[in-house]
Amino acid sequence: MIRRKPLECRGVRILVLLAAALVIKGAVAAPFAVQLGETRLALDAPPGFADVQATGSPRLLELAEALTSASNRILLFALEDDDVRRFTVGDSLELRRYVIVVTPKELQTARVTLAAFRGLVADSLRELGPLPDPKAELRPYLDAQPRGKVSLLGELRKEQDLVSVVKGARLPDPPRSREPPRYLLSSSTLMLIRGKVLNLAIYTSHNGPEDVEWLRAVTLRWIEELQRLNLRQP
Repeated sequence: MIRRKPLECRGVRILVLLAAALVIKGAVAAPFAVQLGETRLALDAPPGFADVQATGSPRLLELAEALTSASNRILLFALEDDDVRRFTVGDSLELRRYVIVVTPKELQTARVTLAAFRGLVADSLRELGPLPDPKAELRPYLDAQPRGKVSLLGELRKEQDLVSVVKGARLPDPPRSREPPRYLLSSSTLMLIRGKVLNLAIYTSHNGPEDVEWLRAVTLRWIEELQRLNLRQP
């Protein structure tokens, strides 16, 4: 049996701690810049989330790519701070909440006009279908839809250069599972900022009315923060 000397053991522990610190460093929880053609935009994750693209993890990259079309460029993919810590130490992620920002690849270098943006918004909303009856209860409404179908649930903001809606779905039931139904809510926001189209999405599991209110409040604050950050840009 080979016994490590105390200094060797200490060195191994230091290396492990340094590796963990580097992974955490790759998770960005502060504003950063993205270049879209000749335009430089500022992005930031909502409070309590950190962008994890810089970790270089194939697992996280695969998860982000599963959330959007291959025709989009992913600008930000952020997990909750607690999930970042779990990832750092090798624990399983809860993935109860996460956020993503994308932009259409074909429009990266173009300057999108207000008229073109309105066309994108109209196409996006058309795919979601009509709003439900305001009196409809959330879970019974989603229970009546095909499993996994994303349905439009309501509008948060609608302006010339911005539209934000709430969507939801009842997730497919696992085979022979006796677990309670699972629901996923999300906000989807299309923004035109300095001639560039940003698509923001926040996802959350739905366990009660507080999740709906959380989604609404965080989305509206995030929109305002991104607008404020980009007012400073030249």
